[in-house]
Amino acid sequence: MTYREEIIGDARLILGDCLEIMPTLGDVDHIICDPPYEASLHAAKAHKSNLRKDGGPELKEIDFDCIDPIRDSVVAISAQICGGWFIAFCTIEGTRPWADCINASPMKYKRSCVWIKPDSTPQLNGQGPAQGAEIFVTAWAGAGHARWNAGGKRGVYTHCVNNAERTGLHPTEKPRKLMSEILADFTTPGQIIADPFMGSGTTGVAAIMLGRKFIGIERDPKYFNIACRRIEDSQRQGQLFA
Repeated sequence: MTYREEIIGDARLILGDCLEIMPTLGDVDHIICDPPYEASLHAAKAHKSNLRKDGGPELKEIDFDCIDPIRDSVVAISAQICGGWFIAFCTIEGTRPWADCINASPMKYKRSCVWIKPDSTPQLNGQGPAQGAEIFVTAWAGAGHARWNAGGKRGVYTHCVNNAERTGLHPTEKPRKLMSEILADFTTPGQIIADPFMGSGTTGVAAIMLGRKFIGIERDPKYFNIACRRIEDSQRQGQLFA
């Protein structure tokens, strides 16, 4: 596939396949990513249009492959290059496959944290409860005891999906304030944050705003271009603390 690299201030953005590029990165401090969903839930996450009533951008259809065929490889490579936290978002049902994979690697599975979505899409057919939360699994890849900045804080993060900053240009776009909170808790200024599933670049935007260095990998040219524009805008604004 086409390879392309952009250097934007403290961000290095790479268009390509993460399994090919990750082994070439060298050591990074943390890997924080939002991989595709599991195969069993991928189709269920296809979005319908005309759901929003506030005039904001509609969610996009999912247009990328599921994580299942490459999960083991992503974890194996991450264990080799990551010196701190490995964090990956997943559905609630996807927690077990990620935990099993991490537990079989040199990394130490720590805990699943919860992103609560107060404005998540309701169950439109009315046949059961809607999903109001998403998970991110955490694992420690560094030496010694795991270290973070949030003391005894609970692993519960509450942020609305629909917010003033949401672009609506990616089907699984995370709130920038959510990613800023996670970065503030798990990382420190000047560290290198790698995201092998960069998407439209929200983690990179949060990293630049908080004074971190960022390496993002994305295989879809249209999302890569969006990420470049967003991160360039954040770099231009300077370090703004959320």
